[in-house]
Amino acid sequence: MEVVAITKDSIDIGKERVLTILSLFPLCLIILAFIFDNPKNIYKGLYRIVVSPDILLTDYISVGGIGATFINAGVLTLVNIFIIWKLKLKVNGALIASVFTIMAFSFIGKNLFNVWPIYLGGYLYVKYQQINFKNIVVIMMFSTALAPVVSEISFGLHVSIKLGLPIGILFGILIGFVITPLSSHLIKVHDGYNLYNIGFTAGLIGSIITSVLRGFGLIIKSTEILSTEYDSFLKLLLISCFILLIFLGYYINGKSFKGYKNVLHYSGKTVTDFTQLCGYGITFINMGIMGLIGIAYVVISKGIVNGPITAGILTMVGFAAFGKHPRNAIPILIGVFIAANIKIWDPCSTVVIIGALFGTTLAPVAGAYGPLAGILAGFLHLSVVMNIGVVHGGLNLYNNGFSGGVVAAIVVPLIEAFKKGDYPNEKRAKKNL
Repeated sequence: MEVVAITKDSIDIGKERVLTILSLFPLCLIILAFIFDNPKNIYKGLYRIVVSPDILLTDYISVGGIGATFINAGVLTLVNIFIIWKLKLKVNGALIASVFTIMAFSFIGKNLFNVWPIYLGGYLYVKYQQINFKNIVVIMMFSTALAPVVSEISFGLHVSIKLGLPIGILFGILIGFVITPLSSHLIKVHDGYNLYNIGFTAGLIGSIITSVLRGFGLIIKSTEILSTEYDSFLKLLLISCFILLIFLGYYINGKSFKGYKNVLHYSGKTVTDFTQLCGYGITFINMGIMGLIGIAYVVISKGIVNGPITAGILTMVGFAAFGKHPRNAIPILIGVFIAANIKIWDPCSTVVIIGALFGTTLAPVAGAYGPLAGILAGFLHLSVVMNIGVVHGGLNLYNNGFSGGVVAAIVVPLIEAFKKGDYPNEKRAKKNL
């Protein structure tokens, strides 16, 4: 049972204003793109990004340059914001999380070509089911986790582009058609304790696709293309954006942080929408704080901020509107950090750091069962995520969502089986009744 503490923003903030705030970040990326690079180089970089196979880990900053990467992320995010506006959707925590996730993975796998076949598949699904597209738009935005399938089949399997391109598009359409009914059933596996449910679903679909391709002798080669030259700039840019979020939240919340502690009372288990429970002001404050925590983890780990790490931090920020907060996320980070320092992996490597950042998908475990359970979940998560990618061949961008689903499906039932009495979140809930 969750604590329900609804607060009212001191300033009335409507859908259009929220969308305007969300649009500030992609617009900033587009402006910075033309400051850092000239249009000719950006065009060439975008071409390289589009024809790149996009298997994990493919850092678009290294592939196409920072200007092209910023344009790719900015335009793709703005188009999705336009879709939200056109469908007249109320901007809730799930939509904010999906927008930030789109922007995040536009640095490492989603591009202006490979996401649209999946959307088309979703459109065909709603026509077949005779429902409104607005009912599944959030799922479609998250389903672009499998966008690399389109790119890999189209450009990465060393087959003729005349054959690969239509087959790649067809696979994308098929993914978009089937992922909605699959995701609604598979959430039962982890019972909402894995925030990246689509990542879990995408991992299973990606595993099947990879197995089929391997059966035809088509080998998907893993890759690790990473940039290193924009570490300081990206840190400064991200910190500035997160401080801006905190300032906007503070202003919307009546120039106050009052009510922020209410966020910390929630386990974060799906569905936990902070925009509805605590208001937009508090939500933006939480998003900014979570972003700064992500940066702090990278600094403590002595990592370099590149495309994948930027993606990890931005995803944390997005889901700070939909389940994550310091109390439930930090134990996961601690668990991964401990595991990295006593196991075989380098704590400062990109793959380990993003394992921690994205690993906060398991934040509801800590939120519901306490910090020790969260540390255990994070500790196990690193081992699983470092090995599970071979199953889907890197086709699923939300590899941590796949891993998180597996860990939650094992850890949560065991905790429930051996627990005695109420856990921290249950105690807080009863105290506030």
